[in-house]
Amino acid sequence: MPVKVGSTVEGVVTGITNFGAFVTLPSGETGLVHISEVANSYVKDIHDYLKKSDRVKVKVLSVDGKGKIGLSIRRALAKSGSRDFRREKRVSFEDKLARFMKESDERLQDLKRNTESKRGGRGTYREAY
Repeated sequence: MPVKVGSTVEGVVTGITNFGAFVTLPSGETGLVHISEVANSYVKDIHDYLKKSDRVKVKVLSVDGKGKIGLSIRRALAKSGSRDFRREKRVSFEDKLARFMKESDERLQDLKRNTESKRGGRGTYREAY
């Protein structure tokens, strides 16, 4: 039975690489879960999330003419209702910008304090005009 794009199936992780994991599907075909499709957060090391012979639920994203199958774990989890991203509190652009400006000013002040203390303090300090 060939896999269809959009279907969610359970498979077994058969191999792990730096760029993703290979999953064998119930039909016997093997697909690739790219590292960006493993979790909803940034994945630095795929071994923190998966290991060989894990059973995972995957969503079929694509099937090309050469038989390559693109899979996603995070989209399969989102569909199953493990977490509803639409209900998360949305922060407005203005709030994000205000927070960024505040953090940026704090970092700049820390940097100025740090570099001023390394100058030697022999009266060479001048204020910027």
